[in-house]
Amino acid sequence: MIQPVRKETQAPDHQEDLNPYHIAQQQFDWAARYLPKLEAGLGEFLKRPDRLVTVEFPIETEDHVVKNFVGYRAVHNRGRGPGKGGVRYHLDVTADEVRALASWMTWKCGVVDLPFGGAKGGVVCDPKTLTTSDLQKITRRFIVELGEAIGPHTDILAPDVNTNSETMAWIYDTYDMMHQGQNNLGVVTGKPLDLGGSLGRREATSRGCLFATQQALLQGVVPGLEQVEGATVVVQGFGNAGSIAAELFAEAGACIIGVSDSRGGIHLPKGLDPAVALEHKKRTGSVVDLPDTSNVSNEELLTLPCDILIPAALENQIRRDNAPLVRARFIAEAANGPTTPAADRILFEKGVPVLPDILANAGGVTVSYYEWVQNNKNEQWDLDEVNGKLQVKMTRGTEGVIEKQREINDSLDDLESQRKERDPSGDALAPVDLRTAAYVLAIERVSRVTLERGIWP
Repeated sequence: MIQPVRKETQAPDHQEDLNPYHIAQQQFDWAARYLPKLEAGLGEFLKRPDRLVTVEFPIETEDHVVKNFVGYRAVHNRGRGPGKGGVRYHLDVTADEVRALASWMTWKCGVVDLPFGGAKGGVVCDPKTLTTSDLQKITRRFIVELGEAIGPHTDILAPDVNTNSETMAWIYDTYDMMHQGQNNLGVVTGKPLDLGGSLGRREATSRGCLFATQQALLQGVVPGLEQVEGATVVVQGFGNAGSIAAELFAEAGACIIGVSDSRGGIHLPKGLDPAVALEHKKRTGSVVDLPDTSNVSNEELLTLPCDILIPAALENQIRRDNAPLVRARFIAEAANGPTTPAADRILFEKGVPVLPDILANAGGVTVSYYEWVQNNKNEQWDLDEVNGKLQVKMTRGTEGVIEKQREINDSLDDLESQRKERDPSGDALAPVDLRTAAYVLAIERVSRVTLERGIWP
């Protein structure tokens, strides 16, 4: 069923609101202050999702127990192209979470200039307690329940938390059986190579983060730190994105001094081998207790002194309460929504640049776009071609955000005059961080296309 989108009640002012959908709206509203020509009605439309689909369904598990599950699929905006976004399986999946993630995907595609809009989905479940057979049943039933809400040219799915290429293969097979006689490969990206997946897709989020970080440092966002080589790096979240990021940053010459997963973290000031840590995790279930390293909590890991901190876990990891303790010189967000607005302000005042998620982790959706193009053309590109195109996109996106930050901060007086004409009682404009600049750039692109298409009817 399709539910109308409604505003939720905000938390009391004295508490930090950690609802991801509220945070996404706060980020939009903050950036919109620097767009005095953005009409209020258009801004309200752009920050709210187009639709939220909620489905409820049963499966019979492998041990012959009937269990019921709830799934969501949100489409935020399709002005620039089909909705695009992952599917996650997690106990904490909520309607507000997928609405927030869908909106972040819209701005992510806008920042790196992809012809997609934002979407996201998920099923409330604990994959650790389910068998492969159970997960396949959940996936197939979820896709059947979504029905015509998804499609290769309307809403395209992808991997996310606790889903992978195998999950994407089930999605494709289910959709293809429902739409026989068509080229349905483009309904989902992140597929196995044998089913039209793209070379480089598995590493794309992390490789894109590396490319964006390298370009940001070259552009001088961190005085005295001009390259990844020789930098000390801490990675919070040693799943797919985090473990690959650790590996790629190490290959680029960085020194990985700390990593963590859901059970805890490890620290080794002289540097650890990500491959050894990953093998230990596969064998024991966690990076904790890796020989010759010190165990630390996830909270402690975030406060380790380092050059580059890479949050690669879930939302709301860096907050008002722990942001003052962060001792990194630069933060690159490989996860979605790891830093709250209150933490953003604290870090900006401390002089710690944050490469925002809508730029730093856009490599995944970029190579998903390349996979989609390959599927539509029935082609498969070489790895060097995929990575070369990815580097160009991430480099241009990073340059665009940094240039937009400079442009805004150089024209604050003019922007403030225009703001006063619109809202004389509002707070004065102040210099912006990279996240606000990225939002402004993305909103400009999406709003321009919306107006070019015309408000219909």
